[in-house]
Amino acid sequence: MIRIYTQPQKALHWLRRYQNLRPQFLCILGFTDTALIANISTAGATPDARLTTALADGEFLTKGVSPHPTYPLPPLTTGISPVFITRAVLEGCQLPVLLFNAGLRQSPSFPCIDLQGQPARCLTSGQALPLAVVEHLFEQGLQWGQKLALTHGDSYLIIGECVVGGTTTALAVLTALGINAQGKVNSSHPLCNHQQKQALVEQGLARAPSLSHPLEILAAVGDPMQIVASGMAIAASASLGVLLAGGTQMLAVYALAQALSQNLGLGVNWDNIVVGTTRWVAEDPSADTVGLASLLADVPLLATELNFTDSRYPQLQLYERGFVKEGVGAGGSAIAASLYQGWTNQKLLTAIEKLVSKS
Repeated sequence: MIRIYTQPQKALHWLRRYQNLRPQFLCILGFTDTALIANISTAGATPDARLTTALADGEFLTKGVSPHPTYPLPPLTTGISPVFITRAVLEGCQLPVLLFNAGLRQSPSFPCIDLQGQPARCLTSGQALPLAVVEHLFEQGLQWGQKLALTHGDSYLIIGECVVGGTTTALAVLTALGINAQGKVNSSHPLCNHQQKQALVEQGLARAPSLSHPLEILAAVGDPMQIVASGMAIAASASLGVLLAGGTQMLAVYALAQALSQNLGLGVNWDNIVVGTTRWVAEDPSADTVGLASLLADVPLLATELNFTDSRYPQLQLYERGFVKEGVGAGGSAIAASLYQGWTNQKLLTAIEKLVSKS
């Protein structure tokens, strides 16, 4: 149920080390006004719907199916939210969960650690976040990584995210770091909107006051999740495993952690960090996830082989046609279910369909 795409020796060592261990699931929630651009994402059928996607996903993660949610899951253009995958694993494997508010537009309706960040402006502004906020969020990430390492030192952290428009900010950060990611990033669209993303990134980079330091890059074209996740991964890796749960967005986090560690002289145990996603992302024919991972030195890229072909729900079968693909740590949580309790595809599918049937 777990396939390795890059750095097989490192990936196998990581998987063997953390097999049968119970991980802690984290989800970093944030917002960027990039999400309000027409057709930039299908994680919400309209810009208005995308305003509360992260809030709805966070509420569903913590409470599951509810008759009267404060933030209902937004209708997608096609398909169903990947939060059903993650919630099914969290419930079935009884994984501990922590949610972090790195910068949301509205107050969460669920327990959530407020990191005192703020939502990002559209990356086309070239001034997405104040540098002081980026520095603060980085410190918060480092501190929480250290705290969690003290309590979970024999296991690993799954670091997921929910930031609508985040693959576009990921492209911007990767590009500013000097990585040729054009045409390689993923999208919730079945055919990635590469031209739209690239045009937005070029606007933002042209307007950025400075791109000479990774923190300045985040301030110019990033989102609040990226810097928190990078800090957490750097600090936690000193003593425990880290599974960055996502595709393009977490490859950008990994690249950012590399740049920050070099610029700031921070020690990182790279053997403890892997990126885990879904095969819908890893094998996306309209992107090049594996090629992108190969550009990032020695990042191990893993994916769950979760398959919805035999699902009785059309909205799940649509994943096999390239819709949605990933989000809210779905791929990483499915990897963890197989690694921790040996869940098969049928076990995963049954748990997910049970949730769907209640919704």
